[in-house]
Amino acid sequence: MGLNLKSLEAVAEAMVAPGKGILAADESTGTIGKRLAQVNTENTAENRNAYRDLLFSADGIEKYISGVIMYDETLHQSSLADGTAYTEYLAAKGMIPGIKVDTGAHDLAGSEGEKVTSGLDGLDDRLKEYRQMGARFSKWRAVINITEDNPSGYCISANAHALARYAALCQKNDLVPIVEPEILMEGDHDIDDSFVVTEEVLHTVFFELYSQGVNYEQMVLKPNMVLSGYDGSDRAGVDEVADATLQCLARTVPAAVPGIAFLSGGQSDENATAHLNRMNQFVNGNKPWNLSFSYGRALQQPALKAWMGKAENVGAAQMALLKRAKLNGLATMGEYSSEME
Repeated sequence: MGLNLKSLEAVAEAMVAPGKGILAADESTGTIGKRLAQVNTENTAENRNAYRDLLFSADGIEKYISGVIMYDETLHQSSLADGTAYTEYLAAKGMIPGIKVDTGAHDLAGSEGEKVTSGLDGLDDRLKEYRQMGARFSKWRAVINITEDNPSGYCISANAHALARYAALCQKNDLVPIVEPEILMEGDHDIDDSFVVTEEVLHTVFFELYSQGVNYEQMVLKPNMVLSGYDGSDRAGVDEVADATLQCLARTVPAAVPGIAFLSGGQSDENATAHLNRMNQFVNGNKPWNLSFSYGRALQQPALKAWMGKAENVGAAQMALLKRAKLNGLATMGEYSSEME
């Protein structure tokens, strides 16, 4: 692979290396179907493979992408060029193969409109299989929403407990866990509400991780940025978002964690890049953890639009992907500017 990934610490550090971030290509069959429908492309296994192949085979993508999160189906698929299994194909290019292992968010019994993520049943065996197939890290997402009454302490602790159980199993099976507690930004709440909830969730998550013996040096955190609700009237600007997010992380994330790979969470491509860039300019290397990205839609959307499901558009789609990947890579070092758009 060209990278020395003998230990989980080395894998975690390589995942959040400066100048690079993680490509989230782990949409479930249903979610990728919605994306393909946007470009009038049928949701078949062949089309899903063709689309993922376009992303993975972009020439030079490994300069900006450290690792790729895949869905179970994709992990079992192969490169269209030479039939190499994707785990081997990505590793040969210098990108670390990863796998989403949760089975989605479901209604939390005894609560009103809240979710808890499932997938712990049989997880130990699945992780063993994925590790054998070449995966080196995994991902589990918890979903928490902000309303007048939510989130409840019950919802936060149930999700934090599951995240920690998942993370402990990953490390036991020689995989780096990406721990993803996502506070959704749908709604009209302000940035202060977002801060309070994010702080409580991260405190609870790290308490559970500690309680269950998870090694902080061998994990990556994938949190939301602290934003105003998308339906809010007076939304916080780039500087305010960067400042609030950094303050929240400084209060909650242990220095032992090697890196933070933000999710984009429905932000526009440009906003996701600008917010990450501003945070890195503010800290100027003076934070214990690397601040990176693990984006799905905010990396892929321009490529998807350029592709339109047609083989003749693959080159243009890959150029669009490379541009976004490069701009986000620059943002991890605070070297992006909006003129580059």
